[in-house]
Amino acid sequence: MTEPARTLDLYRSRTWAEVNLDAVVHNIRVLRMALPARTACMAVVKADAYGHGAVPVAQTAVAAGATWLGVATAEEALELRAAGLPTPTLIFGPVPAPWLEPLVAAGCSLTVADWATVEALRRMDGPHRPRVHIKIDTGMTRLGFAPTALDAVLDAVGSAPVAVEGVYTHLASADDPDPGMTRRQLDAFTEAARLTRSRFPAAICHAAASAGTLAHPDAAFDLARFGIAMYGVAPAPHLATASLQAVMTLSSRVVRVQRVAAGTPVSYGATYRASRATTIATVPVGYADGYPRALSGRGVMLIDGRRRPVAGRVCMDYTMLDAGDVPVREGDEVTVFGPGLPAAEVAGIAQTIAHELFCGIGRRVPRIYTRAGRPVAVAPDVGTRVVEIGTAG
Repeated sequence: MTEPARTLDLYRSRTWAEVNLDAVVHNIRVLRMALPARTACMAVVKADAYGHGAVPVAQTAVAAGATWLGVATAEEALELRAAGLPTPTLIFGPVPAPWLEPLVAAGCSLTVADWATVEALRRMDGPHRPRVHIKIDTGMTRLGFAPTALDAVLDAVGSAPVAVEGVYTHLASADDPDPGMTRRQLDAFTEAARLTRSRFPAAICHAAASAGTLAHPDAAFDLARFGIAMYGVAPAPHLATASLQAVMTLSSRVVRVQRVAAGTPVSYGATYRASRATTIATVPVGYADGYPRALSGRGVMLIDGRRRPVAGRVCMDYTMLDAGDVPVREGDEVTVFGPGLPAAEVAGIAQTIAHELFCGIGRRVPRIYTRAGRPVAVAPDVGTRVVEIGTAG
């Protein structure tokens, strides 16, 4: 057995996630087709690229034409720089003062969304000039300045030793079929962008994330931020497009098969009792791996392409399935979500969204990266430790 094959056997022995990097490329191309030619794209790789692995996804997205990367925290930005990615990178969240110097030295772009950040930047006296994007709160009520404060913000930032690189907002309801709120936000932002550009003509204006890209062409401005759609999930059912390809498949294996009699209790609390003689298959994936406990007695997985219901409560490390009378063997592969069982459907059963499902996939679940259908690398414990394995023969 070759070393790559041995590595794959090792990481496919319990529960693993396969990340199709070709699907990332495909989805970026699909989303770019919805944009004007002048609009650039940002690959949003915060939260470890929604659980897919920040560095491999970022590298792939940049190669596919993304000219910006988006993250939430200082640590996420510096992880990309440590991996050798010099691509312009915007940190969406507020940056504590101790992080300013290393981030500015690394050439990262900062969000200015509050007066404390403005004052911290005004006090900076280093060799590097901070690049900043001003955040405008047009209706999300999360971060940013009110549009009425923008004149004062521009005055303050204009007198600080910074380069105003951009101005942006976030659309709170771009995935809503009723465009009313989005229209109001875009009207407010258009005026904010005009005012900012009157002072800083080269400022990049951006508002659209995945939903805005697909539903509101006039929200494109200079830059679109590709989030959940880049990972192959439509931001809302009415925005679903068959063109997007799922990036992640979560798989596991049956580790125990037991034939039980009618009335046999299964899992904690005996909330499930077999209604007939049946086969119970134990699968080593639980809420510590990111399989929501909310799927207890409600979820399904695929064994040999057939849907099998979750029997009883999801445990920390295991979930039991009622396999009925179909033969099941230890070692059989199980699809937790993937082809035939989309992540969005599984998330819907758990009454959440695919974003949360992806982000919850635990560190102990190795990510296996594929290109052209062949594994090329594995991240054994997520983070930045990626092991090149070549291709399995």
